Formats: sequence, structure tokens, C-alpha cells
Amino acid sequence: MTTWFVVKDDTGEKRWRGLAPRFLPRLALLACIALVVVSLGVALTPGSPKQPVEPAFSEQARAAALSETLRLRAAGEQLGGSASGAGQAALGQTVTLLTSQARALLSPGEVAPVFPSTEAAQASPATQAGQTSPGTASSPPAPLPDSPAGLAAALAASGSQRIADAAGADGGMARLLAAVGTAQLLQASSLAAATGAPVPPQADRLPPRLSGACPGPLASVSPAGGGAGSGVTVAQALQAAVRTELQSVYGYQLALTRLGGDAAKAAAGQLARHEALLSEAESLSLRHCVSPSPREAGHSVAPSFLAAPGAGLAGLETGALPVYGDLVALGEGETREWAISALLHTARAAAGWGAQPGPLPGLAADLESFPPLPAPQPPTPTHGGGDVGR
Repeated sequence: MTTWFVVKDDTGEKRWRGLAPRFLPRLALLACIALVVVSLGVALTPGSPKQPVEPAFSEQARAAALSETLRLRAAGEQLGGSASGAGQAALGQTVTLLTSQARALLSPGEVAPVFPSTEAAQASPATQAGQTSPGTASSPPAPLPDSPAGLAAALAASGSQRIADAAGADGGMARLLAAVGTAQLLQASSLAAATGAPVPPQADRLPPRLSGACPGPLASVSPAGGGAGSGVTVAQALQAAVRTELQSVYGYQLALTRLGGDAAKAAAGQLARHEALLSEAESLSLRHCVSPSPREAGHSVAPSFLAAPGAGLAGLETGALPVYGDLVALGEGETREWAISALLHTARAAAGWGAQPGPLPGLAADLESFPPLPAPQPPTPTHGGGDVGR
């Protein structure tokens, strides 16, 4: 019995060894087919679509500022064509200012949106169908202001929005937005005054309530050698603000001895404002652990200041704008909020003394270095079906 089982097992093993070479290629082929089917199934299975990356806040604020600036520029060009006298000159200045601002806001290679006139927008089939042209926002643009008063109000609203966006943008973009917004607010008042329109209400941007204290010992800071783009620190920018306000306080005190009437009243009000700015700049310096610059008994002034104190005060205010522009770019939180408020108040004071702060107050830049606005492309002619091939 034992021998028979041994022989039986040996025979079965021999049979399997004989059949194995014939089945192994088939098994290998089936395994390969299974792998191909599985891999194709994985490849053909649709993956989850990637969500588009939302642009950073600074880029969104820049794009919005550019779009609105170009829209207001188009309105100014349209209104200027039918105006005359002082109104036409004021509208021309507005268009020039908005053109410079749009060039500053334009990224290299960017296609600027084109805003048609109100009549063209109303007659356009695309506008009537709720469509938009390439380069505009996802919703149809707002109609262009159709009067100088409407343009002045729109300028004031845009300026306020640009300044609000500057508080949360990145350093360099914050400075640009604050400069654009400040100039638009000033131009809104100038345009209204020149065209006899009501001056649009502008909320006075109050400085923030400063809080906090230095966690360590105070340190002295050497004067800065350049602007925000040359390695200046926020401590050096604050020290520059303190020195600027010391000079302004002294200048107004000196000017008051030579001014009279309404000019003296205006100078007295500005003197109080600069004394407050000086105190706030010193307080901010202490919060940043910086020892404020010592107050000096006097400062040197040019003979021309004594001969024309009003023009001298205009020069003082204009010279302070880049200092606050640096602080807008370098500061954060309440420091930047304070710098934005100081920039706006200083630009208004400069304009009040007859100065022209320009399209970008607080930003020292060559306007010719900005990229030019691309020329608007003519509309593509459309043909009916019967004209095709003629």
C-alpha cells in the first residue's frame, strides 16, 4: 500500500512538470492584460479639477484701481469734448492726472480695458445682452459719469477706496495706492470748484489711536540715506518723520510772524496740526524702541522763505510727502494707518498753499519711466452671411 502511494504521487508530480511549461506563458499573458486594464482605468478616471488660485489682495487692489482710473479717464475725455473755459481746463487736468496714474498702475505687457462712451455702451448689442469685452471684469462696467459733478463724486469715491485698500496691501503697492487715492481726492475737490459743482463729501481720515509700548531698551538710529527702496528701515522712516515735523513746526511759527488775515488763520490751524503730528511721530518712535530726535531751538531757512512765507510753507508740505510715502511702504498696522492719514493731510495742506502735489504724492518717480497706455484697438468688422467670400 505504501509503495503504491509513493508511485502515484511521483506520477502526478511528473505530469504537472510536463504541463507547467505550456500554461506559464498563458498565465503571464493574462497577468499583463489585467495590469493594462487596471492602468487604463486609473488613467481614464477623471481627477478633481484644480480650483483657480485667487490673486493676492495687492494684485486685486491694483487691478481694481487701474480699471476704475481708466473708466474715470474715459469719462473726463468725453466730458471735456463738450466743455469750455475753466471747466474744459479742469477736465483736461483731470484726464492728464488719470493718465499718469493709469500708467503707474499698469503692469508691463498688460492689456488695459477700454471703456466706451455712455451712448456707445447703451447702443452696443453686447452691453444689452449683458456681455463684456475682453479685459474687463466679469460684470458689465458701470456707466460713465455724465457730468462734471458726477465725475467729481466718482473721483472722490475712487480715491477713498484706493486709500482703504492701501491699508491692507503689500508695502510698495500700499504706497502706490495711497498716492493714487490722495491725488484723486484732491482732484475731485479741484474739479468741483472749477466747474461750479458741489464739492463731494470726503470723510476726514483721522489718525488711529496709538497703543502699545516698547518691550525693551531704546536705541538710537542713524539717519536714512535714501527712500524706502534703498534699505531704509521703519525706524529710520519714523526718525525722518520726526525731523520733518520739527522743521514744519518751526517754519509755521516763523511764517506766522509775517502773515496776516486769512493766511494767518490757515497757518495757525496748520501749526496745530503739525504739533500734533510731531507728538504722534515721537510716540510711534518710542513704540518702535527708537529714541526720537531731540527738539532743536531753530532751523535754517532760505531767504526766499522770509520773502514769500506762503510759498515757503507750500515747499515744506511738499517736501514732507516722500517721507510719509516711505512710512506707508515700510510701516504696518497702526503705523501705516497713521502714515496714510499724515500723507493725505500733508497733500491737502500743500494744495492749500498753492502747490501741485502731482498725480502720485508721496511717490518720487519719473512719470516717463512708466509704460505707455496701449492704443485702443479698432472694433473688428462683422459681416453678414451673404458677404462671406465676396
